[in-house]
Amino acid sequence: MSHVPAPAAPAADSPVEPARDPRDEAPQFVLPLVVRIERGAPPARTDALETAARAVLTLLGDERAHGDGEWAEAVRDWEDARIRKVVRRARGAEWRRAEALPGITVHGASAEVRVFPPIPLDGWPKDLAKLQVSGTELDDPEPPAPADPADRPVLWLNPDLEMSAGKAMAQAGHGAQLAWWALPDTARTAWRDAGFPLSVRTAAPAAWPRLTTSGLPVVRDAGFTEIAPGSCTVVAEHPALR
Repeated sequence: MSHVPAPAAPAADSPVEPARDPRDEAPQFVLPLVVRIERGAPPARTDALETAARAVLTLLGDERAHGDGEWAEAVRDWEDARIRKVVRRARGAEWRRAEALPGITVHGASAEVRVFPPIPLDGWPKDLAKLQVSGTELDDPEPPAPADPADRPVLWLNPDLEMSAGKAMAQAGHGAQLAWWALPDTARTAWRDAGFPLSVRTAAPAAWPRLTTSGLPVVRDAGFTEIAPGSCTVVAEHPALR
């Protein structure tokens, strides 16, 4: 192996530019997700977050996203750049048009989320581009039951951040993806075969510092929308990562 000399140190009076992240040099792609929000029958917030996370995992585990699959190249290009996800909402005819595009619809108890293969940042299909990002304000009719990470994976949300449901759905998807990457193949297969069970819950304020320093996967947001760059949004606690 040939030796590559280290770069010379800058002069004391020269400005030092921050190191560029190679992911920023690659073409940028985005993973679109569309949540169905019918007028008068919106899904519960927590169920929508959990369904979005499972939708991301379902696409990552799909055979079309691997090897010579029809979505594999798009997934590789997306993973080589910033891992962007954008959640939009649809109802009625909008939802039916979205379902006609290549993708996967994942159902929760009250939520429906369709995930699509990654697309260029400026290459949205017209039937998705016209959908709105705002307006994904959802509520839980009842507080969600406590979650036990020993029983199923839990994606813990930062208790100090306020996020719209759409933003939180994308962050939950990021957390699920980081957990997927961190797992050994046997654990990935077991999780996929079980249907990707998981819970999304807001962490107790006293537990959050411990979670973020536990060595578990942590999502740090790029700060494109709603929250400050570098904010820790989600910690992914999977039993196989303990």
